[in-house]
Amino acid sequence: MSFYELLLFIHIFSAILGMGPGFVMILTVKNSNNMTELRHAYKIRNRLHIFTMVGGTLLLITGVWMGVLHTYLFTQGWYWLSLALFLIALACGPFVLAPRSRLIKALLNEHKGEEIPESYAKLANKLFFFERIENGIFLVIIALMILKPF
Repeated sequence: MSFYELLLFIHIFSAILGMGPGFVMILTVKNSNNMTELRHAYKIRNRLHIFTMVGGTLLLITGVWMGVLHTYLFTQGWYWLSLALFLIALACGPFVLAPRSRLIKALLNEHKGEEIPESYAKLANKLFFFERIENGIFLVIIALMILKPF
């Protein structure tokens, strides 16, 4: 196995490790019936987020490294578009998702009682809207990596 093939293996493995949990993060909290379940679901979600961060970091590093080793990749439109979309999705974390997540975390920490407050649904729907957009971006990236259309 060449070094490039090793990087490719790590790259694909990282996509599964990083993107897989990201696609199910909404589902982990969707069916919570009370605050205890919701808090527990968000703890699971936070643990899954660690996989997305590690996998995402490895994806970026190995993807750029493969480009450095095979410089023809820098002449491919699909490569540049994938990289640009990935950086946009990466920026969504701290600038779009984190502020909305903080509001939910505050609600989870401050709310007393077992009934899920109505305000949670509004906050969660805003967060999940942007998470779905981000998941869509990742699906486009996956398609670009497989098809290499241009």
